[in-house]
Amino acid sequence: MFDEDVIRCFLKKQSQLFPEDVAENEEEAEAFLEDCMAVVVDSADEVLEYFEEEGVDVIDLEDALSASEVFEIGDGRYLIVEG
Repeated sequence: MFDEDVIRCFLKKQSQLFPEDVAENEEEAEAFLEDCMAVVVDSADEVLEYFEEEGVDVIDLEDALSASEVFEIGDGRYLIVEG
């Protein structure tokens, strides 16, 4: 479900959301992302749309992208992990 770029991004940056690592390898990371129903969106605008659809009060795109549960994958996509 999640490609290598997404999984590696989460492994590298998981401490931005959690005080301790929740995954130590790619298999654990993928399982965790599946369990918490993480979402990958294709653009910054879709991050904002996601929060609006979920009823989360975000003021603007910058606020949405700086949320701790938003991980920039590096290829224009974003991973959103509800902690």
